Amino acid sequence: MARTGLVIGAGDGLGSALGRAFAREGLTMCLTRRARHQDAVEALAAAIRAEGGAAHGFGVDAREEEAVVDLFARIERDMGPLDLVIFNIGANVRYPVTETSTRVYRKVWEMAAFAGFLAGREAARVMGPRGRGTILFTGATASLRGGAGFSAFAGAKHALRALAQSLAREMGPLGVHVAHVVIDGLIDGPFAADLVPDLEARRAAGGVLAPEAIAQAYVSLYKQPASAWTHELDLRPHAEKW
Repeated sequence: MARTGLVIGAGDGLGSALGRAFAREGLTMCLTRRARHQDAVEALAAAIRAEGGAAHGFGVDAREEEAVVDLFARIERDMGPLDLVIFNIGANVRYPVTETSTRVYRKVWEMAAFAGFLAGREAARVMGPRGRGTILFTGATASLRGGAGFSAFAGAKHALRALAQSLAREMGPLGVHVAHVVIDGLIDGPFAADLVPDLEARRAAGGVLAPEAIAQAYVSLYKQPASAWTHELDLRPHAEKW
């Protein structure tokens, strides 16, 4: 049976690794980023096709309800029934709470929480009646505890985790696997290179997560038998402080 997957937030790090990993598993992968990054996501899709996989890129604002509804309808109509949906938008920002504007807080919530709701709802609408499918949400350390300077990010990630819990309880009995992955540490890639001056030293010390290794954990979740589903998975490099 042909299988179709969707990664919402297919950036240059983990999102790219997820698209490649699931394409290697035989899924036709649909990959999204915002319209301003459409060239990059289409280049990723082309690279996956060059490697022998099947992939399509879309420029979509995941915060826009109509755009998300249309995306799911187009994929179901033109690419096939969705068997996998991954919500992978990060929206990590750091500001002291006294310098966090309402615009920043609202935008982070829209990107990391509200967009996750739209993706989860649309996935549930198509998977529930079929009685199968997997919905995976990318979380962070901030999903479990708020850190100084991360009030907006932690609030949004806490909300996303709560959504995943509610969705799992609602959709599990229908045969749809919902899981939340806590990424507790720095993910290697272009974002990390811009953010962390000593990235090479942290890599050498074992303090950075490899996107490809994380992607394999997502594949394992996708393949789990229904008699032993994981809802929350915690991933960190071996040298990360707990």
